[in-house]
Amino acid sequence: MIIAIAAIGENHALGKDNDLLWHLPDDFKRFKTLTSGHYIIMGRKTFDSFPKPLPNRTHVVISKKIQQNAEQVIYVKSLEEAFNFCPKNEEVYVIGGGQIYRQTLPLCDKLELTYVHESFLDADTFFPEFDKNDWQLVFEEFHEKDDKHKFSFSFRTFVRKH
Repeated sequence: MIIAIAAIGENHALGKDNDLLWHLPDDFKRFKTLTSGHYIIMGRKTFDSFPKPLPNRTHVVISKKIQQNAEQVIYVKSLEEAFNFCPKNEEVYVIGGGQIYRQTLPLCDKLELTYVHESFLDADTFFPEFDKNDWQLVFEEFHEKDDKHKFSFSFRTFVRKH
């Protein structure tokens, strides 16, 4: 199962200058819970934004310039090659960036999205628009902003209609 996971603004903003536009600890916890123990596919810029590889996950990094594979990190040149490295009957998470989401969205079975209830006009990277008629909303949970979360947000899970 191929799952795209992202936090997006109301205008589908993902980030600016290879960084997120918000800090939502509960979203980070959800990301960790969902992706732990799984393969995560990402572009090189997304991987470079991490201080170090995320624990308990196998990172599959798509890059034009192949680097030596390291513990927990596999470098590949294409999306097809990335999927070939991942187990066929397990959940595989696509975690960004914008180009990788655009390429994988037609292949995704599920979307795990955190909607940040704000539009971010200064963003330079966006999650692709998708036809909601192709997807069924199966889970939604709203969170008010508080002292740890500058913005209100909702966790939403969509599954592709077949």
